[in-house]
Amino acid sequence: MFSVHHFIFFPVVSLDHIKRSSRGSTAMEPVSAPRDVALICFTSGTTGRPKGVAISHTSLIVQSLAKIALVGYGEDDVYLHTAPLCHIGGISSCLAILMAGGCHVLIPKFDTKSAFKAIQEHRVTCFITVPAIMADLLYYARKDKISECKTVTKILNGGGGLSDELINGASRLFIHAATFSAYGMTEACSSLTFMPINKPELEEPNKLSNQSEGVCVGKPAPHVEIRIGRDDSISSSSPMGKILTRGLHTMVGYWGNNTVDTLEPVRNGWLDTGDTGWIDRTGNLWLMGRHKGRIKSGGENVYPEEVELVLSQHSGVAKAVVFGVPDSRLGEKIVACVSIRDDWRWVDARAEHQGEGKEVSSQILHEHCRIKNLSRLAILITIY
Repeated sequence: MFSVHHFIFFPVVSLDHIKRSSRGSTAMEPVSAPRDVALICFTSGTTGRPKGVAISHTSLIVQSLAKIALVGYGEDDVYLHTAPLCHIGGISSCLAILMAGGCHVLIPKFDTKSAFKAIQEHRVTCFITVPAIMADLLYYARKDKISECKTVTKILNGGGGLSDELINGASRLFIHAATFSAYGMTEACSSLTFMPINKPELEEPNKLSNQSEGVCVGKPAPHVEIRIGRDDSISSSSPMGKILTRGLHTMVGYWGNNTVDTLEPVRNGWLDTGDTGWIDRTGNLWLMGRHKGRIKSGGENVYPEEVELVLSQHSGVAKAVVFGVPDSRLGEKIVACVSIRDDWRWVDARAEHQGEGKEVSSQILHEHCRIKNLSRLAILITIY
């Protein structure tokens, strides 16, 4: 588990400089270092090995301004710290509230009982979540018979999309809250795109757009440039490619050996996010998955996230994990491990279907994938 020591702040002005500037004058010479490193935030991403991401003062400022503009933070907001301040999401949202002049409520660590107590005592208006936090909040509210939280007006979700079930649950519990979904990464100083998924004035929440061509994650923030780079492993006729970003929000580089390496992640000013996606005609970014997680099966590219998304849309599946294993004929075979909801029954090939409606089997899930228009090879998955 990360601790607060996993990021490093750099002093903007040294004590010696302050002493020298104050001699003979009460005015201190201003110092400007917009592209100097403000902090180093460690992230392992999908590589497993932590990397120190050096982030500039300017990156933090433009990210905070974007969140103020798009989410609508203001001086009347009371922000509950649900995310740790060693993660870029927690840091950037904290700075946005500071810039907006809002109030901060801190708890020692996130747990649902403490969170609801803080919301009620301090009349919290906003916080950020990841899907696991939102699921925990909704479960606790049901268990503790909490029907509504009327003070919350803004929720920003990151770290993965909310399911339709979580979106509906959040709209019923936080009845006055506008909920936004964000896609980003530490190397881009948090959020790259934003998308409103629920607003109180709407009769019903917007469902996150999920297709076999990926997940819609919204439009870029005003300070963010995004383009799709060519991927030689993808057909030239396909709109898909590497998601690249450019702007003041990108990191200075990775920290190592007491220096910042600016060469590895950035090419011609564009930062490779490590993700694959495409942009539609309206400017929305669609996320397919990670470059490195891609499965090469029978000559076709299959993204685990794409198959996981479709499997999890079956009402009997609580969670799905997809990966590739070596196969002598296909190169890689697609394997899915699924967790079934409590009130559903798994039926294997030898068992007899009872026809009660709440049964799941490999055959049923294969048919579900076919109906959802997954590619032929993606449907040839082995399900456990």
